[in-house]
Amino acid sequence: MSTVVNTGQAEAWNGPVGQHWANHHERYDGMLASFDEALFTAAGIGEADRVLDVGCGSGSTTRRAARLAARGHAVGVDISEPMLARARSLSTGIGNVSYEWGDAQVHPFPADGHDVAISRGGVMFFADHTAAFTNIGRSLRPGGRLAFVCPRPAAPDGEEGRALGLLASLLTASATRPSAAGTSAPRPAPGPDLAAAMASLSAPDRTRQMLEGAGFGPVGITAVDAPACWGRDAGDAVDFYVSRGPGAEVPEETLSAMRDVLRPYETDRGVLLNAGVWVVTARRAS
Repeated sequence: MSTVVNTGQAEAWNGPVGQHWANHHERYDGMLASFDEALFTAAGIGEADRVLDVGCGSGSTTRRAARLAARGHAVGVDISEPMLARARSLSTGIGNVSYEWGDAQVHPFPADGHDVAISRGGVMFFADHTAAFTNIGRSLRPGGRLAFVCPRPAAPDGEEGRALGLLASLLTASATRPSAAGTSAPRPAPGPDLAAAMASLSAPDRTRQMLEGAGFGPVGITAVDAPACWGRDAGDAVDFYVSRGPGAEVPEETLSAMRDVLRPYETDRGVLLNAGVWVVTARRAS
């Protein structure tokens, strides 16, 4: 079995967090799908390419890469067994796709074994980003390409930042409100700080420095905005949002207030919140 150095993330993604993503893979893929075109345009996958999908989750991007690399191969790697199990079940019959469990920071990838590495939001969670990108770089042939998507900081006055901030504050207030017995019941926090990890590549200058330190260059970083779909309607979106965190039952009063927050974003395509990402590209030095 592959070595794991990122033990906190491994615990989270093989526990309730990873199981939730596996159980709701269609929902999460739907939220992120708006950024797929930007990612795959940046990756420029050819029909004979050998593709590495880092943090592949339930394999949506791995399967798309395999379709593009019809005469090549796509391998997805992830630290989450629940999501890899889902990926394998969804990939039956696709002959040029495979999946591996591992911590990509130290996973023993074959040297020069890939032409392009991609990631849709899977590279933020490393304990040591420079070490991880160095390891991924070794798996690319000289001149091999890297393309990934990672979150931009949500503007406080932007749709996503404003709406999600209000939802979080309502949920926090509800969780710490005294009960009839006079005690409060805060929602237990997850092990690793997933929010901090999500933001770990939000500063472009730092990301560029890490990639160059790992032997990549030139590095391109482009801002892309697109709507993320959170649910069919406000009620569906709130139910999903609440299901992502542990804790006691949320009072109807709080759920109603949360639904009110999201109603202005209801459209005929669902609850859409504009979100922003960085699309990052680089090449392994020859």
